[in-house]
Amino acid sequence: MSAAWQPLPEALPPEVRHFVEQLRLLKDRTGLSLIELGRETAYSKSSWQRYLNAQQPPPRQAVAALCKVAGEDGERFCARWEVAVRVWPRGGAGSARPAPGVVLSKAGRDVPPVRPRRPRRPRRTQRPSRARSAWTWRSTAGVTALLVLMVLLEGLLRYLMR
Repeated sequence: MSAAWQPLPEALPPEVRHFVEQLRLLKDRTGLSLIELGRETAYSKSSWQRYLNAQQPPPRQAVAALCKVAGEDGERFCARWEVAVRVWPRGGAGSARPAPGVVLSKAGRDVPPVRPRRPRRPRRTQRPSRARSAWTWRSTAGVTALLVLMVLLEGLLRYLMR
């Protein structure tokens, strides 16, 4: 394991400890930093820090993504994930309740909830709204009128000064 890893809590269940240690080894074998791992797996650096320090159970999809990046068998690690997530401490390391964000399916297996992705907002390539067009038109007309007025006043002052 990397020397940079925080020690895992003593009260952590052995299944969770083993799973997190295996995840850490797998991450170290990739040779990627947490930032690079985040780019490769679409899970952020801070999420990977929480997962690899046993502060939060990783989603099954994150485990599968790490396995894919590392070229490892995802099924084996997902089986370890199922065992670990059943006893993952909730809140403190001493509790043996189910982990937050994990629901029990009808088949009796722990399955992470599926969170729909938020749709991305389209870029402003469309035509501006009518209200914005009207405001732009009015402000341009106002500035033009002000400039014309200034030119006329300057001409009048020059005429009177002769």
